[in-house]
Amino acid sequence: MNFWNKVASIILRNRYFVLVIIGIITALLASQMKYMRFSYTEANLLPEDHQANIDYNKFLKIFGEEGNLVILGVKDSTLFTPEKFNAWNKLIKNFDTIKQVDFTISIDDVKKLKADRAQRKFVLEPLFNKNPKTKEEIDKIKNQLFEKLPFYENLLYNKNGTVQTAIYIKKDIVNTIERRNFIADYLIPTISKFEKKYNLDVHISGLPYVRTVNSQNIIDEMGFFVLGALFITAFIFFFFFRSYRATFITLLVVSIGVIWAFGFIGLFRYEITVLSALIPPLIIVIGVPNAIFLINKYQQEVKKHGNQAKSLQRVISKVGNATLMTNVTTASGFATFIFVKSQLLREFGILASVNIVSIFVLALLIIPIIYSFMPLPQKKHLNHLEKSWMNNVVNWMERTVKNKRITIYITTVCIIIFGLIGLFQIKVSGSMIDDMPKGMEFYKDIKFFEREFGGIMPLEILIDTKRDKGVMNLSTLKKMDKLDETIETFPELSKPISIVNLVKYSKQAYYNGNPKYYQLPTAQEKSYIFAYTKNTNTNTGMLKNFVDSTGRYARITTFMKDVSTNKMDIIQDRLNAVVKKQFPSDRYEVSLTGKPLVFLKGTNYLIKNLIISLSLAIFLIAFFMAWMFRSPQMILISLIPNILPLLVTAGLMGFFGIPLKPSTILVFSIAFGISVDDTIHFLAKYRQELMNNNWKVRKSVFTALRETGVSMFYTSIVLFFGFLVFTISSFGGTIALGGLVSITLLLAMVSNLLLLPSLLLSFENKIANKKVFKEPTIKIIPPKEEEEE
Repeated sequence: MNFWNKVASIILRNRYFVLVIIGIITALLASQMKYMRFSYTEANLLPEDHQANIDYNKFLKIFGEEGNLVILGVKDSTLFTPEKFNAWNKLIKNFDTIKQVDFTISIDDVKKLKADRAQRKFVLEPLFNKNPKTKEEIDKIKNQLFEKLPFYENLLYNKNGTVQTAIYIKKDIVNTIERRNFIADYLIPTISKFEKKYNLDVHISGLPYVRTVNSQNIIDEMGFFVLGALFITAFIFFFFFRSYRATFITLLVVSIGVIWAFGFIGLFRYEITVLSALIPPLIIVIGVPNAIFLINKYQQEVKKHGNQAKSLQRVISKVGNATLMTNVTTASGFATFIFVKSQLLREFGILASVNIVSIFVLALLIIPIIYSFMPLPQKKHLNHLEKSWMNNVVNWMERTVKNKRITIYITTVCIIIFGLIGLFQIKVSGSMIDDMPKGMEFYKDIKFFEREFGGIMPLEILIDTKRDKGVMNLSTLKKMDKLDETIETFPELSKPISIVNLVKYSKQAYYNGNPKYYQLPTAQEKSYIFAYTKNTNTNTGMLKNFVDSTGRYARITTFMKDVSTNKMDIIQDRLNAVVKKQFPSDRYEVSLTGKPLVFLKGTNYLIKNLIISLSLAIFLIAFFMAWMFRSPQMILISLIPNILPLLVTAGLMGFFGIPLKPSTILVFSIAFGISVDDTIHFLAKYRQELMNNNWKVRKSVFTALRETGVSMFYTSIVLFFGFLVFTISSFGGTIALGGLVSITLLLAMVSNLLLLPSLLLSFENKIANKKVFKEPTIKIIPPKEEEEE
């Protein structure tokens, strides 16, 4: 204990110097906040060398960024009136003039492919003259488009009369702030004005738009969570302590902790993601329990002897070590993510563990120093230590442990059975939009495009023919057509578009635009239709979207609805079966890719790593227990009450249909790392009482329960309501994370205050032995504490 006495002496003697150092570090970290930047790309949950990433990067290298499409949709028959029809076309043409836009495709751009017999080539002619004046003209245009040009079906229109327009933004700005500026500052305001002026409901979607609006929601909520966590924890803290002074000091500590948290994000040059945005409010929620233990101890000491200097020294020397170990175990729970290959989780683990240790250091330094400048707490500030309702709670716990241990064990067995049944009902969600706010307009627009056009999430099929100009081989085109037919059998996928559509359109054009000839040419037709194609310069622009410049690689693009992981697995299996049958591996190499597929595989990868991460957390905490208590029996007894709440949480997820996904995966490691803190506090006090009471287990258990029960109850309530703040999020994953962690921590408190003491009493003959319960490596709480008074 000499070490902590020296630490206490150094802190209190050099209090001005310590405050100056904290001020300098805070200022330096605050200066790093300018380097914080939001992520403009999707979270890559897979390691770089994963096959899904390799396939996706290969696709990007050949065809470029595929997530650069913004879609506008209108389902309104009044659009086909002269005023609105011409205004719509003018609106889209204006987008073409914006520097961030590459090109647009709308009804105004529709051109008919016609065969020029004299020149033996295809030519493109406008579908209609600009600015039609009468309703009859527009009806004729609509009829021609909807009835005679199947090439554009599901690209610019559907059979329900819904019109779609594509805006392709420049690929080099898709993952930059320029994308946000264009969408937030120009696209959205422009569409809003158009809607009001012409009384049309314009739906907007596409990955760039969804990512931008979703990102803004995350930024908005981060500030809201910080303020919400500060308010709710401060309110509960004041409710327990009834002291403005103690509440102010706690808020000061966690506010500096939040500045440090933002500073570390900037210092490490990490991007703000949906996970790293949780760090600042998380630090508030975890920081307040540190303050509770330290301030509670200070007030207990003042009440005992009224000596401020001695009280402050004992706060550091007696609570410092226990608080250090609880924070180290919590940080360890988060640090296990560092060993996962996913960059997103690794960054989250580093930030969380560094900030948890930082908030401990801040609390240990600031709280005693601030109190050293203040007068002793008044009697009214110490009244909470003798609250009758709190004594009633502790008395109830004592009676339950003493008289109803069998009931506790039966309840535990029932809970285990409940958890196991629910565990086997958990599903996995790898959807990119599953966590998005269901009530937001952009989410409703996603659902609109799913209903009308089959989805907005691109699924790409890359076909490598392994030879130049291999794509235009008729046998290859027929194989691609078979794959297209399979895609069209899935209601979850949109009608595919590829070079096959263009070749079919060429045959239709060759036969004077007759829609019944919208099909692949026969072997006989191929030579003269392709001869026309070779002489044509006008369709090379279309061609480059589907085939690379060498003619070796082709792409088939379809769009996915928001499907379950199991359904997506079925779709992949069927597509792969067709690929295997139609495309021999010695002549072709075919891969399924696209952002949604990479995200789905990333989710499955994370779930596998969850088991590793959680096992590592349990091992690390078991190691800490062994290091601190040096008793194998104590390791087992300490882990059971903390694993039980995790099993219940898994059961609740199964019964309530909450899927495993990147956001909910975190629940287990976070909750385990935090809940084990109560176990350490209880067992540390229990061990001290064992030595003071000549290894009398029963007396030691109930003394430890009475002395640590209050602080454990306080901290658990703060943590419960602190994490509950996340449930007011608009993001499904954040709501689930907050709710599940809150419930898990509440269950962990009950488990540590009822099941843990019961286990200690039941196994008293095994553990009440000095040889078994050896001298610990770390004296977490000093022996004979009361004799020092």
